[in-house]
Amino acid sequence: MVYRFRVILDAEEDVFRDIEILQDATLEDFHNTIIQAFGFDGTEMASFYLSDEEWNQGEEIHQFDMSGGDDSIRLMNETALDSVLSEDQTKLLYVYDFFNMWTFMVELAQIAEIEEGRDYPNLMFVHGQIPLNAPDKEFKAENEEDNEEDEFKDDYNIDDFDNFSFDENWN
Repeated sequence: MVYRFRVILDAEEDVFRDIEILQDATLEDFHNTIIQAFGFDGTEMASFYLSDEEWNQGEEIHQFDMSGGDDSIRLMNETALDSVLSEDQTKLLYVYDFFNMWTFMVELAQIAEIEEGRDYPNLMFVHGQIPLNAPDKEFKAENEEDNEEDEFKDDYNIDDFDNFSFDENWN
C-alpha cells in the first residue's frame, strides 16, 4: 500500500507538498523525502511527534539516539510509517532544525494501491515557496492565560536596589 500525505508548513502563507511513500518505509525515509521536497540541505536535526486531531504534540520519534541507553525512545530509522499511522491515527508533527523550528503538520490523506511503473517516494504536488526564514513561533504553556500583560507583573522595581533582600556587596 501507498500512504499519501499532505505536509504543510506552519506559516501564514500556504506552503505544502503532497507526497506518496510506501507504507512500510521508515520515518527516516519520510524525513529524507520531506527535506528534499522542501529544499532543505538535510544537515539539521529533526523529529516527528505523534499528534491528535487538534494537532497537540505527543510522543517524540527521534532522528538520533542521544538517550544514553534509554530503550524507551523511538528512532526514525527503526519506526515504519504503518506502525504509527493508520486510518484512525492520521496526524504527525514534524520539526526540522531545532534552532529555527521549521514546523510542519503532516496528515495522512489517503491509503492507496501501489501503481505499477511509479517510483516511490513520489512528490505529487507542490504549492508555495518556502520562505527564507522559518516563521516566528509563539510558544505558550497549555494552561497559560490569554492576558499576557500580567505574565511578568510583580511587586519588584528592578531599579530599586535598596529594597532587595540581598547585600549588594555579596562577592
